Amino acid sequence: MSTRAEQYSATVLRREQLSDHLVRLVLGGEGLAAFRSTDIPDEWVGLVVPGQFQARYYTVRSWDGVEMVLDVVVHETGLVTEWARGECVGDVVTVTEAKGSFDLPEGAQWVLLVGDLTALPAMARIRETVDLPTRIWAEVPDDMSGYLPPGADVTWLPVPEHETSELASVVEQIDWPEGEGYFWMAGESAQMRAIRKHLMRVRQLPSHAYDVMGYWRSTAGRQPRAVDPAPIHRAGKAAGTNDAQTWADHHAAREQE
Repeated sequence: MSTRAEQYSATVLRREQLSDHLVRLVLGGEGLAAFRSTDIPDEWVGLVVPGQFQARYYTVRSWDGVEMVLDVVVHETGLVTEWARGECVGDVVTVTEAKGSFDLPEGAQWVLLVGDLTALPAMARIRETVDLPTRIWAEVPDDMSGYLPPGADVTWLPVPEHETSELASVVEQIDWPEGEGYFWMAGESAQMRAIRKHLMRVRQLPSHAYDVMGYWRSTAGRQPRAVDPAPIHRAGKAAGTNDAQTWADHHAAREQE
């Protein structure tokens, strides 16, 4: 039996510049008719654009059964960046099947969300979906004050001048709520590795109480590399490996590439 991931053809119906670093793409067309959402609020899909054969991964900001909204972070260079900044309306792209990771434990009383600009679409959708007290810390380069749902309890953090994320130190200073909850975070892989260590060694959280994913990996001046977290996450769960060890093994392999 084939395990090949499902793929769907889609047309770019509309494009909107949300900020200097974030572009909204609205996809549709008959090719998306068979697409099925996971209904997991941080679900993502692979996107293959014209002139490119490798997928890049983006959160599904919304899907209404007809149109899919992807909010794409753009960088200085790169195939997706150059394409998304241009006249891409009318282009045909490929979308892969959706995958998700957010897994709210039964009995959770609150949710904490932390991330950079790549995590903002997922944090917005989680905030819309989860009916629990939710606090958000967002490290972004632009004014995104109108992006999250109205009334969101959010602390906006500027990107440091040296352009190295400081989210790890932010998490270390969080005043955690009482009771049981769920911590979700996504961003640059090196920062996520440091935060997992903090959650495991200092906070001593059980693995089901948090989900921390590296959405992209810095490559020293080149376009950041997108990372699909699903295979890593699922392989670790299948092997019975705890979350910290699963991601440690992944990063060790990455660093030897």
